[in-house]
Amino acid sequence: MASSAVVRETLVSLRHQIAKIEGRLAETLDGEDEGRTVLRRSGIPQAGCLATGVEALDAVLESGIPTTALTEIHGSILHGGGAASGFALALVALLQAHALDQGEENLPVLWISVDDALAEAGVPYAPGLARHAGLSPRNLLIARTPSVEDALWIAEEAAALRHLLAVVVEVHGNPACLDLTATRRLHRRACAAGRPVFLVRQSAALWPTAAPLRLLVLPAAAMPRSTLAGPLEGTIGLPAFLVTVSKSRSGKPLRLILEWNPDDRAFEERPAQDSRAVVSVPAVRPHLPAAAGTVMAFPAGQQSAAARLQPDGEQHAPYRRAQRSG
Repeated sequence: MASSAVVRETLVSLRHQIAKIEGRLAETLDGEDEGRTVLRRSGIPQAGCLATGVEALDAVLESGIPTTALTEIHGSILHGGGAASGFALALVALLQAHALDQGEENLPVLWISVDDALAEAGVPYAPGLARHAGLSPRNLLIARTPSVEDALWIAEEAAALRHLLAVVVEVHGNPACLDLTATRRLHRRACAAGRPVFLVRQSAALWPTAAPLRLLVLPAAAMPRSTLAGPLEGTIGLPAFLVTVSKSRSGKPLRLILEWNPDDRAFEERPAQDSRAVVSVPAVRPHLPAAAGTVMAFPAGQQSAAARLQPDGEQHAPYRRAQRSG
C-alpha cells in the first residue's frame, strides 16, 4: 500500500509539472476502478476544433485546429517566410468561412508583427490577402511594433477581446522573451476569450512553447495548372505547403503536402508522386558489393573503373614532389 501511494503521488507531481509547461491546469487522479486509474481534466474545458477538410490531418489533430487555444506555426528557413504567413492566413480564411456559415458576425483579424519580421517576410499586401484568403482590408488590423516585448503585450491584451476573429503574432528568430511563461499567458487568454491565437515564428529554431499544437510549415513546389487537356506546362498552380505535425495532443507524427485553393477556400492533400531516382548511379562504383572476407573490391589483375578514369601521374608531378623556392 505504501509503494502504491508513492507511485500515485509521483504521478500527480509529474502531471502537475507537465500541465505547468503546457499552460493548463493539471489532471486529477480519481480512485482506482478494477485496477485502473481514471484521469480527469480540470480547469479550462477542451477547446473546440476547426476542421481543415484534410482527413489525415484532422485525424491526427483530433478533429482539427483548436479554435480556443494558442497554435504555433513554425517556419525554420529564411526564404520560407511567405509559406508560414500564407498558411496562417489560410487558417484565418477557414475560420472566417466557418463563422459566416454559423451566422456569426464578420469580425476583424488582428495581425501583429515586429519590424524585423516584416523586413524579412514583407508587409501584408491588401490585394494579395483578398485573393489568397478573401480578407477585406476592412477586416484586417495591422499592428507594427519595434520589439518582441511590445508585440507580446499587444497580443496578450488583444487575446482577451471577444470582438476579434483571431489574433496573429509574427516574430522572427528566437527572442529570449518568447519563453514558456509568455506563451502560457497567450494560451490562457485565448482559452478564456474563446478565440484562437496563431504564433507565426519566422526563421526560428525549435523552442519550447505552451502551444498545444505546433505545425512546421515549409514551402513546397507548386504543380502546373490543371486543365481538361492535362497539366499546362510552364504555369504555376495552387500554392503548396509542406506541413509536419511536430506537437499535438494525440502525439502522432504526420508529414504531408497541402495545396490551398483560394477560390474554394479549402485545403487539398497532394497525392504522393511515384518515387524515382534523383541522382544517377556513379559510374565508378561496382554494381555488387564485395563478398564477405575479401580484401579487394575487384578481382586480381582487373583494373577498376575508378583507376581507369584517373589522370596520368605526370599531370600531378608538381604536387607529388616537394617544391623549392629560389
